[in-house]
Amino acid sequence: MQQEKLKELFKKNRALLNGHFKLSSGLHSDTYFQSALILQYPREAANLAQELAKEIKKNNIAVDAVVSPALGGIIIGHEMGRALNTRAIFTERVDGKVSLRRGFSVNDGERVLVVEDVITTGLSTREVIDVLKSIGAKVVAVVSLVDRSAKKIDFGIPRFSLLSLEIKNYKEEECSLCKEGSIVIKPGSRK
Repeated sequence: MQQEKLKELFKKNRALLNGHFKLSSGLHSDTYFQSALILQYPREAANLAQELAKEIKKNNIAVDAVVSPALGGIIIGHEMGRALNTRAIFTERVDGKVSLRRGFSVNDGERVLVVEDVITTGLSTREVIDVLKSIGAKVVAVVSLVDRSAKKIDFGIPRFSLLSLEIKNYKEEECSLCKEGSIVIKPGSRK
């Protein structure tokens, strides 16, 4: 899928927003990707997962399970599981710490693909990778719909995104929008 085509899909679904946002990472930005507005349509979610799955297959990456961080990664993770014909599970935060719950588990040596909707700083992705490695999984790659860092984050494993852009993010104390008196909104899932 061409990057411009995906960008247009986000715009068409009012999922590419401009304003003043506090991201899940705590950083501020004038751009926000609300992928849930696209993923609410099962056909779109399936198509996007198929595009990501092409990268995994093209690179001959074997996957035993897909793991996504809650909340944003659950739908695209589930669709990736379908596209790769494997199970899809997710992590959750418990007392601020990422963990597998609900009886989910991975086996020692199991090849796991981490699936995100949007990567900004890579913190959630790293936390998921660390949890999986700590229980013996072999994390084989990371995929996301959107990479806001323009591929500047290195997870030490292959990574693929359908849309990769360098979007400026600011610490709150350095945010020009805050200095102008603009009201910040927090549309993300992490409080």
